[in-house]
Amino acid sequence: MDKLRRFMFGRYGGDELSKALLVLSFILLMVMNFVPKNLKFLVILPYIPAIICMFRIFSRNIYKRRNENYKYLKIKNRVVVWFKNNLNRIKTLKNYKYYTCSNCKQKLRVPRGKGKMSITCPKCKSSFKGKS
Repeated sequence: MDKLRRFMFGRYGGDELSKALLVLSFILLMVMNFVPKNLKFLVILPYIPAIICMFRIFSRNIYKRRNENYKYLKIKNRVVVWFKNNLNRIKTLKNYKYYTCSNCKQKLRVPRGKGKMSITCPKCKSSFKGKS
């Protein structure tokens, strides 16, 4: 264990991007079981993310690996927030109707069952008519 600890000293190690690359490699490995025989040259495809992951783990350039992980986390968080917002919107679709302000593109939520109403955007104060 001490030899491994000394070997890894000064190296980057694992992070979220490394985990994602390993998961991607595993998924590609499972998908390769369903590839036809004439496309077997694609068998190398699952090993590419695994090799990149190993390179990242054993890299001594910690600054670059940290920046790569930061960029990955920014993209991942944007995607996760987008999915959570849309899931929440789908869950509340029964009780609310959604409009987009034509002036500032702000998303507005109006309770259903109120008939025709004047909708005022809280951001830009523009008003338009809509049916709830």
